[in-house]
Amino acid sequence: MQEIIEKAKKLKLLILDVDGVLTDGRLFFDDQGKEYKCFHARDGHGIKLLRETGVEIAVISGRKSNSVSIRMNNLGVEHVYQGHENKIAAFNEIIQKMSLKPEQVAHVGDDLLDLPIMTRVGLSIAVDDANEAVKEYADWCTTTMGGLGAVREVCDFIMKSQGTFDDILKRYLQ
Repeated sequence: MQEIIEKAKKLKLLILDVDGVLTDGRLFFDDQGKEYKCFHARDGHGIKLLRETGVEIAVISGRKSNSVSIRMNNLGVEHVYQGHENKIAAFNEIIQKMSLKPEQVAHVGDDLLDLPIMTRVGLSIAVDDANEAVKEYADWCTTTMGGLGAVREVCDFIMKSQGTFDDILKRYLQ
């Protein structure tokens, strides 16, 4: 675990998948074909807190959804790439734009589309209910399922590893 903590200390960017990570992976459609997604409030709060510590957030999704754009805008996430089944192009664009090295980046994924990024970043993370092949390539697996607080678990872990969690916690204890 110490090796994973050391990797987390270097992070400047956390990249998240959407379906299966920020959501539980289920897709809901009404009779007119309108898509609905469910996001967890604790994940959103974790994203806001992590951003406050200086770690940026990006989203790369193979699918496109207006609800993702709205939610990420509400959370202040500027780096949102949707409709990218080949996620490497988006990954390369983000790290170039932010002048980052791959070892300064973590990625949270749940399915095979995430493996190309997960095998290139400094810290690869799979949610608890990820595909088994993805878990095999992850440095660390959450104990929480995607869409149900896994992102918050990751955010808290990064903040604790970087020594910023206690200051955040103190604000809520005053």
